[in-house]
Amino acid sequence: MSVISKKIRNSARGQQCQVRIPGVCNRNPETVILAHVGKGSGMGQKCDDIHATYACSACHDVIDGRVRIGDPRINRLYAYEAMVRTQKLLLEQELIQVAK
Repeated sequence: MSVISKKIRNSARGQQCQVRIPGVCNRNPETVILAHVGKGSGMGQKCDDIHATYACSACHDVIDGRVRIGDPRINRLYAYEAMVRTQKLLLEQELIQVAK
């Protein structure tokens, strides 16, 4: 079962980039989208929306491999750390919940 949420995807609008790759991030909230960080289960498939981060267009291009800058392993680390920050924001916005 895939986790797909229009509300989570739409929540990225106007947010700050959470990836923040030095020398890459454009810091423009107008370009921020929900960028999937993990791998899907097949070619061309995306992972669940909870495995994503708020990313500006420049950082998104780097983490998706469309632009090659720096060490890909370090860029992946930026993306996963950003996913954790984004998940915290999603919890604060009550777009995801943790069972008590």
